Amino acid sequence: MEGFAMKELSKIRSAVAPSATLAVNSKFKQMKAEGIPVVGFGAGEPDFDTPDHIKEAGIRAIQEGQTKYTPTPGTIEARKAVAYRMKEDLGVDFDYDAIVISNGAKACLYATFFTLLDTGDEVIVP
Repeated sequence: MEGFAMKELSKIRSAVAPSATLAVNSKFKQMKAEGIPVVGFGAGEPDFDTPDHIKEAGIRAIQEGQTKYTPTPGTIEARKAVAYRMKEDLGVDFDYDAIVISNGAKACLYATFFTLLDTGDEVIVP
């Protein structure tokens, strides 16, 4: 393109390392494809297909127009379902208002730490 100069990528970008999780997951998939018996603990992704009732629920939700953003903490229905499972499976009683649905552990931890910590804060992990 005439008169078009490619902008250099930001310096911040060069400080971002590739995802170790995805690297481990990639190696797992490669080893599995080579027939090596291996168990993958990288991406937190199940090694089985999505059960039919979940697939059907997803299709039904799309057909019913449930394709918009949900409330930030998740739908009340989903949070109540999590509270119920916590009580039934673990004997832990949580009010659904104390539950937040996230799109994965990394995103949830990032948001938590970003909210609570400032530059220079010390975090001690037992």
